[in-house]
Amino acid sequence: MELINTFFNWDILVRSFPILLRGLGNTVLLGCASIFFGCIVGQLVCLARLYGPRPLKMVAVFYVDVFRALPILVVLILIYYALPFVGIRLSSFASATIALSMVLAAFTAEVCRAGIENIPRGQFEAAAALGLPFWLALRKVVLPQALRVVVPPLTSNCVSVYKDTALASVVAMPDLLKQATDAQALMANPTPLIGAAIIYLAFLWPLVRLVSYLEARSKRAYGRS
Repeated sequence: MELINTFFNWDILVRSFPILLRGLGNTVLLGCASIFFGCIVGQLVCLARLYGPRPLKMVAVFYVDVFRALPILVVLILIYYALPFVGIRLSSFASATIALSMVLAAFTAEVCRAGIENIPRGQFEAAAALGLPFWLALRKVVLPQALRVVVPPLTSNCVSVYKDTALASVVAMPDLLKQATDAQALMANPTPLIGAAIIYLAFLWPLVRLVSYLEARSKRAYGRS
């Protein structure tokens, strides 16, 4: 009974629920912004690495290697706490968005590169034989085929981004975890943290199942080809 009153106190959960919902809204907004910018930058880095001039390729490789190696928390702390020393001050939301986007872009670039390189070179040659310029062949012929390869891992990375939004609480952004910890301190009970965990599960579990479905469909598609 003591366990239930401490961690599953219904009255406290009901009182803290509006606070948690505000945090969930901030978490969803942060995740969407990070995924949007991260995917765009990742595709640009991928194209630079595959088809750019050699100096640009080296920069793209360096970017991917660095941000795949650095923990997101380290990147976030550097952006939020170090940049003010050089005169750049960003809000906690902007800092978290940039940090998550930069790391996601590195992983997106690698996933897209693997997807494009998985397409036989003959597809470019066939498109060139039909008179299509290189970039048009890439957009009309190669990328649609690569898309079915990269969608499952990209979706998995997006789910990871939503989980990593919890790190934004380190820079005092009022996301779901920060609101839960504030409610815990206010009500002197850890039940809000359990409520946050339940909300995370309810929000992310369908996305996890979506990843599994996309992976299974991709395997079936390759099995028929």
